[in-house]
Amino acid sequence: MLGLGALAALALPPVHFLPVLLLSFGLLGQTLNTTTSWKRAAWAGGLFGFGFYATGLYWLIHAVLIRAEEFWWFVPFPSLGCALILAPTVAAPAALSLLAPPGLRRLGAFAALWTLADMSRTFLFSGFTWNALGSCLAIPGVVGDILIQPAAWVGEDGLTLGLVLLSTLAGVACLRGTALRPRTRAIILGGSVCAVLVWCILGAVRFYTVTPAGEPGPIAVIAQGNVPETEKVDRLNPREIFRRYLRLTRDGVQQALALDHRPPTPPSLADAEPENTGRPIVFLWPETSFPGYDLLQDSPQARAVIMQWGNGADAGLIGALRMDEQGRYRNSMLALAPDGAIEDIYDKARLVPFGEYQPPFIPLQIVPQGGMAAGPGPRTLHLRGLPPVGPLICYEVIFSGDVTDRHDRPRWLANITNDAWFGNSAGPRQHLASVRLRAVEEGLPIARAANTGISAVYDGRGHLLHSLGWDQTAVFAVPLPAPLPATLFALYGQNIPLSVCVILFVTCISYTRSQKKRSAAQRL
Repeated sequence: MLGLGALAALALPPVHFLPVLLLSFGLLGQTLNTTTSWKRAAWAGGLFGFGFYATGLYWLIHAVLIRAEEFWWFVPFPSLGCALILAPTVAAPAALSLLAPPGLRRLGAFAALWTLADMSRTFLFSGFTWNALGSCLAIPGVVGDILIQPAAWVGEDGLTLGLVLLSTLAGVACLRGTALRPRTRAIILGGSVCAVLVWCILGAVRFYTVTPAGEPGPIAVIAQGNVPETEKVDRLNPREIFRRYLRLTRDGVQQALALDHRPPTPPSLADAEPENTGRPIVFLWPETSFPGYDLLQDSPQARAVIMQWGNGADAGLIGALRMDEQGRYRNSMLALAPDGAIEDIYDKARLVPFGEYQPPFIPLQIVPQGGMAAGPGPRTLHLRGLPPVGPLICYEVIFSGDVTDRHDRPRWLANITNDAWFGNSAGPRQHLASVRLRAVEEGLPIARAANTGISAVYDGRGHLLHSLGWDQTAVFAVPLPAPLPATLFALYGQNIPLSVCVILFVTCISYTRSQKKRSAAQRL
């Protein structure tokens, strides 16, 4: 089972080898179908989950290797430790699936329970929802564009439910020696093929027919400075890195002005009220853009210099650490006005466990000074001259259904991140898949600035408009389209996949109980 879980991880980004799910989940489902011991089921699920998460999260060790001379002893713990913590989220569904009788109902119950347990990971520590199986469908290109469209109705967790259900049922049906009757086997395989066809048809219809509504978004200028994490950790070359971002910003705003056919503001009018002569322009710097983070908070002159180099932009969204009034550090996004003033601040709410904050039950001091302070949660920033924007810092974007203020829907999303911690591995690609899925779920275009890559812009269908690959120093400007009408998932969020899972599980269990009552009545 350990190997099967590791094999299943090949379906995750960036490999997307979906056929492996038929084998791995088929054998797991067959094990659950042939056992009467909940302990054996729990062990099978736990080993499967440990293999799946240990393999899928291997890239976490890169963050430790950056400071290997200090934390060498911690190298095995990130991926293996997370896998050990997450393994019960598979062990419990496997054991509880025995509440249903062997066959289709037990496999259906397992799929529902897997998805419910997956959703519960939102509440582990500050949340750790990496590697949801639904992200396997975010295949680069048009194929992925079509496959992920149902997320607009059922969210990423709904995609997970569909994948687990289809993979388990069809996988068991494909195995020899199962207890399934030939007719049942044929029905499962035929039904699975029909379900996939319906899935693709619905996805294609939505992708090619849904249209944006309202005014288009701003022209987003994405600066990718490509700063190695060692330089930031050791605070090396802050002046040169700052200049690099200034040059990128200047070049990017010039690209945006060319797209907009708007001349830059003359220096003599820089302090005047800007005229709305075209589409607004906003530039994005990644999370904790450069080592001199105190400079942005404490120096109005430095902020003014940034906006001078970005002459022509209506705002700048800058990733920076800052210190609040209580002396606590926060991971923040500063929204700069054209004169360099801080117009608004967004503080990251979802902090990375062991990276940005230390869980209180850990006896060893791993995170310096115990970590950072968290912000209040999703917000919509209303900046002068810009359409309302929903800010997201780093892995906040992986939390399905929790990326926007439901009472103040933004018109676009801005995600700044620093994936340099995880090297040229699967981690940044898995992160990017989450960005794409959030665009589909919310029906909102999203602009992403990543320090070392992968920076990208998606429209509200999750279709890629432009990107910069890993380890590139460059800038690009993309006019954001208008948002799509609010999706079903944007309106009701996690209530949709939660309700579907509960109904599926209760149906399996209720049918079992009614069948037992009928059997008892017949015996009497």
